[in-house]
Amino acid sequence: MKIAVTGANGHVGVNLCDALLEQGHQVKALTHNHNQGLKFIPVTIIKGDLLDKKSLIPLLSEVDVVFHLAAKISITGDPDGMVSRINTEGTRNMLAAAIDCKVKRFIHFSSIHAFQQQPQNEPLDETRPIVFNEGFAYDRSKAAGERAVMEAVKNGLDALVLSPTAIIGPADPEPSLIGNAVIDIYNHKIPSLVPGGYDWVDVRDIVSAAITAIDKGRTGEKYLLSGHWHSLQEFSAFIQLHSGRKTVKTVLPMWIARVGLPFISLYSSISGTKPLYTSESLTIISEGNRMISNAKAKNELNFAPRQFTETIRDLLTWLKDHGYIK
Repeated sequence: MKIAVTGANGHVGVNLCDALLEQGHQVKALTHNHNQGLKFIPVTIIKGDLLDKKSLIPLLSEVDVVFHLAAKISITGDPDGMVSRINTEGTRNMLAAAIDCKVKRFIHFSSIHAFQQQPQNEPLDETRPIVFNEGFAYDRSKAAGERAVMEAVKNGLDALVLSPTAIIGPADPEPSLIGNAVIDIYNHKIPSLVPGGYDWVDVRDIVSAAITAIDKGRTGEKYLLSGHWHSLQEFSAFIQLHSGRKTVKTVLPMWIARVGLPFISLYSSISGTKPLYTSESLTIISEGNRMISNAKAKNELNFAPRQFTETIRDLLTWLKDHGYIK
């Protein structure tokens, strides 16, 4: 088939493009600023901008399936409005262009953050409401993107939504926020941890489910792609287990971490670096749901999340092989 991928230069995008090509599909990849992650992957590069609908037509012309991965991730709010514009307006432009180009199937990547996380200790599945006015800017933008997809389905577009949790794994060329966190823990750049954790899912399992969704995903449906919840302390311990290097074990109370927020922000501004953590990231770590169900994806998309220990082992091997760690 002829398949288009937005966000192709990102962690999931690189793995997805590679897997699609291995299966014999023809792949067009939308890029905006750069395409470094794709330089060794023989896709057709299409330059475009999600905020310019006309620039999307060359990507979607004569295409059977589109995977819309492109999004702006933020744990620092939306000071310039681009999180909302790219994740919401950009998705609407993609949907409109897909309809104009008569794309046969539209697979939209959303996020677990589009769903209301509370109650925290009750199962979260596809029936859980998505956020509206509550939540962080990123959460609201992804939820708005989902609503746009469902509206397009009502207007005749064959579309569905995939909602992964915290994605981790090898072939992470940027590297991603999570990939950088692994590197920092490995290199002893993180002095302490905080209570809480994430639901982690391997990028390769996400890609496998996404490709299966081409034929088996049901129009207008959402699928949660979760893996396994582990605390940050367990996360660090897995890195130590598979690297043989001692990693951070100290866990500070959450209130101490929040007291340090102004200093973290000030240092980030002065040094021009990304903050070690933000108020948003602390809330996500401490208040994110720990019982995210992937039963629907298992039943319908053959989703089979591997054990987290395998993911960490393979990621560390990949980072070492590519010179990110020694």
